[in-house]
Amino acid sequence: MQATSPMASTRGQVATRPLSGAARLAQQQMLQRAVLLLRDKKLDDAEPVLLSVLQRWPGQPDALHFLGVLEHTRGHSEAALSLIRQAILGLPGQAGPLNNLGNVLVETQRFDEAVAAYRDCLALKPDNIDALNNLATMLRKRGEHAESEALCRKALEVNAEFAQAWYNLSLTLLEQGRVDEGLTAHSRAIVLWPRHLQARNAVPKALVHLGRLEEAARLYREWLATDPDNPVIKHHLAACSGGAVPERASDAYVERTFDAFAATFDANLSALGYRAPQLVAELLRELLPPPARQFDIHDLGCGTGLCGPMVRDWARDLSGCDLSQGMLDKAERRHVYDDLHHAELVAHMRAHPARWDALICADTLCYFGELGEALQAAALAMRPGGHLVFTVEAWMAGDGQPYHLQPHGRYAHQRDYVSAALAAAGLQELVLRQEQLRSEAGKPVIGWLVAARLR
Repeated sequence: MQATSPMASTRGQVATRPLSGAARLAQQQMLQRAVLLLRDKKLDDAEPVLLSVLQRWPGQPDALHFLGVLEHTRGHSEAALSLIRQAILGLPGQAGPLNNLGNVLVETQRFDEAVAAYRDCLALKPDNIDALNNLATMLRKRGEHAESEALCRKALEVNAEFAQAWYNLSLTLLEQGRVDEGLTAHSRAIVLWPRHLQARNAVPKALVHLGRLEEAARLYREWLATDPDNPVIKHHLAACSGGAVPERASDAYVERTFDAFAATFDANLSALGYRAPQLVAELLRELLPPPARQFDIHDLGCGTGLCGPMVRDWARDLSGCDLSQGMLDKAERRHVYDDLHHAELVAHMRAHPARWDALICADTLCYFGELGEALQAAALAMRPGGHLVFTVEAWMAGDGQPYHLQPHGRYAHQRDYVSAALAAAGLQELVLRQEQLRSEAGKPVIGWLVAARLR
């Protein structure tokens, strides 16, 4: 799912309850200070200010609202929901908290409730551009393109320079097959917000899903001309143009892509029916004895930590690594991992020989074309008899290629190549079966679920 608009807590005036003289001024100053600290992401400094407000004025709704925003930023979604709902009761007629409620509900994947919250916000303030854009995003993902388009256009009537709405409108038009109109809207968005990676990249990716590879490549070439060192553009241009294909995605590409994607990663994948973490965890459980916290397990490319809770009962020590610090921050909030490392997985495994009893890797090796280096590092990092469980996407074409960089930017691998790479690394193949990993553009993404043992 496309990222929702920013939390509305730091927009506009601070609302205050009727007070007299010095008390009213003190409360307003404290709340305004908290807002400034939240804007600067100084959460540890903002929290005591808000708690002080609530100590002096119990139930103060603005303080509850802002504290809810703070908890949301920390990844404590249930606490955020509780606080923002309390604030809404104390702020009848104010729209901002309802938009923020919708944003938290999106992150917790309660999409129907989020739509209701955005509609409630707009019932109070029909020109709230954040809520208009957020609701448009939700409806577009549901395939309700007519209303999504109308909401985007209404947001642009309120503010013609609202870049997020232009990006959202372009996607809505493209998904209706109105490519020329969509590209016109995209051009307007670029002028207003040229360096927003996730939003700008969404349009050529939409063209890829429509099979319009030449137009997607043209957009990437135009973008590369203004940002020639951007690893994300270079990678996607190679993917959709069939140009020089690297053996793996660069570290810089992975880091920048997933840092930009971290905030909405779980919600996006939930909407795609993402199954890879569950498949990996279930296969590992089949291979291991009953859980007794008896193994050292490492999660390669752990992302936001979706695998962690599913294998924790088997782990004496559960660790993970990822190139994206944004993803690691989300994983840390799960309070499941003993250690998390900001590291490239091949180098990290090489630095820890014979360290783990099991390695798991859900949808990370799809950013590698050549698998040999990663599998050899895995063999080095495991103890004798250790297990490796991973997924890669499946390349079914009988063209003799061991792997293929697909237009969307991920690699797919031939079955025989995966088997040969395991054997070359000294790993005994235990399982190599076909599974549906997710859906994308309404179509199943088929992959290989693989398990191997160190000989």
